[in-house]
Amino acid sequence: MATLLHLSPVFLVMSMLMVLRRPPVQAAMAGAALVALLWLVDAWMATGTSASGAALAAARDTGVLFLSTAFVIVPGLGFVILIERMGVNQALSQWVRSLGLGPADQVVFIVLGLAPLLEAMTGFGVSLIATVPLLLSLFERRAALRMALAGMAIMPWGTLGLATVIGASLAHVDAAALAAVSSLTSAPVFLVLGALSLHLAGERGARAWLLLGGFGLLFVGVLHGISRWLGPEVAGVGAGFAVALGMLVRALLLRGTAQAAPGWPRQAWPYLALALAIVLLKLLALATQWDQRWIVQGAQVAWKPLASPGVALTLVLALVLALLLARGAGRGVALAGALAARAKRPLLTIFFFLAMSQMMVKAGFLSGLVQLLAELAPAALAPIVAAFGALAGYMTGSNVGGNAIFMPAIALLPESSRLLLAAVHNSAAGHAALGSLSIVMLVLGLARTNAQEEGELVRFGFALACANAALVALAALVVGGVGVV
Repeated sequence: MATLLHLSPVFLVMSMLMVLRRPPVQAAMAGAALVALLWLVDAWMATGTSASGAALAAARDTGVLFLSTAFVIVPGLGFVILIERMGVNQALSQWVRSLGLGPADQVVFIVLGLAPLLEAMTGFGVSLIATVPLLLSLFERRAALRMALAGMAIMPWGTLGLATVIGASLAHVDAAALAAVSSLTSAPVFLVLGALSLHLAGERGARAWLLLGGFGLLFVGVLHGISRWLGPEVAGVGAGFAVALGMLVRALLLRGTAQAAPGWPRQAWPYLALALAIVLLKLLALATQWDQRWIVQGAQVAWKPLASPGVALTLVLALVLALLLARGAGRGVALAGALAARAKRPLLTIFFFLAMSQMMVKAGFLSGLVQLLAELAPAALAPIVAAFGALAGYMTGSNVGGNAIFMPAIALLPESSRLLLAAVHNSAAGHAALGSLSIVMLVLGLARTNAQEEGELVRFGFALACANAALVALAALVVGGVGVV
């Protein structure tokens, strides 16, 4: 009974999101308020005084985790606003159409290359701004909308691996190790969603499957290698770029020398600048360890601001803004107001989900859940953790928010199984969040759909979340069985 009572904030969040259809920020605030109330009641009944030390620890860790999140989200959203106004993604869509690729090549290029590349660099569903109009111009409308959603759900390393970094802090595992194992637990999702996209496009021949198999293995291999050696911040960017580059080389070979290949659109230079800044800063950190000189320490978590991808985002944002101002576009920029309007809701949502999770950990509310998980056989743990992760990701519409709810419970499990189960949760939450209602609504808004299409796409997104969770659980059983972790 006590366990159910202590998990009631999670049930409240689920009810508000799924039954009452309230916005995530309201659900997060209600969940955090209920945790705080239950904690005060527990503390008063147990000792007659407040648990001030644990409350202070929860506040410190919430603050550190929130700062590490905000330092990426705020400049990231600023970058998104500016590239939207510059027409960068529209230029990218026109460029892809000019490559002259066949239907199967187009599917692989967009779903495993362009969409993951853009989403990994920025997050926030930005890749949809480029891929939805592009897919609608290339394929039948019903198939295009589903392919856009499948392409989004492929890449849970959005916003430069932010959710993986936060998840590693919450689970008390190494971020690079978590990213590397997550690439393995997510591998079936990449391939199956790619195959689904080919099927939707009507490409079902042996050549299409071989093409997907080759580039799918390239995607997983690059994602795993970069995750292990450089960390999650650049892994998604590198994997998407590798597929996109490989497909461009293929397009050049198919075109021959008779036609010159269209050059990279000049308007899209901010993406190149961001990729270059990320790589250079990462190499600088590896060579000099300069990112170790400033560490913000919480009670149980720590944050290295100089190692954050927010540094690269801030530098490129400042560069783009300076160039726009120099060209006399200052009046049309109005960045501060637009940024405040767009960043307020996601920041508040993430803050209260983080506060809720940290209070539940420090108050011992998750001990009953952890005891229940510890009593299960290893083969049963992965499916249950995958279900928890998918539920949290789908509910919150955010892989960071999804990790914030249940990942702290993973930190309390035995160290021998913690990394694999953290990867299962990270993958399941990420893939489910990118098929959630908020992402579906973004697709619907970009495509200007009707009520029938809205219902169909919502059901398709939910089916994707369920299927992805099952694939992640299956991959975990294989990875654990062969002893990779």
